[in-house]
Amino acid sequence: MTIFFLPGAGGSASFWRPVSERLELAEDRRFFAWPGLGNEPPDPDVRSIDDLVGRVLDALAAAPGPSVLVAQSMGGYVAMQAALAVPHRIRRIVLTVTSAGVPMGELGASNWRESYRASFPQAAGWIADPTEDLSARLPGISAPCLLLWGDSDPISPVAVGERLLGLLPHARLHILAGADHDLAITHAAEVAALIQTHLQEAPPG
Repeated sequence: MTIFFLPGAGGSASFWRPVSERLELAEDRRFFAWPGLGNEPPDPDVRSIDDLVGRVLDALAAAPGPSVLVAQSMGGYVAMQAALAVPHRIRRIVLTVTSAGVPMGELGASNWRESYRASFPQAAGWIADPTEDLSARLPGISAPCLLLWGDSDPISPVAVGERLLGLLPHARLHILAGADHDLAITHAAEVAALIQTHLQEAPPG
């Protein structure tokens, strides 16, 4: 089994390292970076979020068996698109502080685009493009999903996690006290423990 770690719009492959280093698992691990986002150099072949989905699909196809997707923020949207495209290649999913394809404006989320552009003025413009509403399709995802949210995140508030909990048939929501959008860094030990338990659970009957 391979564990694929997907970052958010910060794009860095190092984002999930603090969690991965605390996982006591023998599985292979792969860390994605998103070209053109954050401080990552651009790639002329990556011109949209759909191109990122394509890269994940290629990696899943090359993996020896069903894999695990661990995704943060924008990476959760990529993960859901991949899970919908190749459900037989997905064993389990971990989503943290992400829209995962549900509209967040009506759920009290703040608009992250202005602050993101200020932090990463060189980032690819397509990061601000609208994404598909996956709400009607998410109930078709059968893989067990662990939803990790912080109670202090204005970008993806707990209401988003609760919406996903109602849409994904095999989901469990855990809320981390005092955590915000970077909970995988600030609460790495707690997040790693929750992920490890999720990966070692028996599949749903």
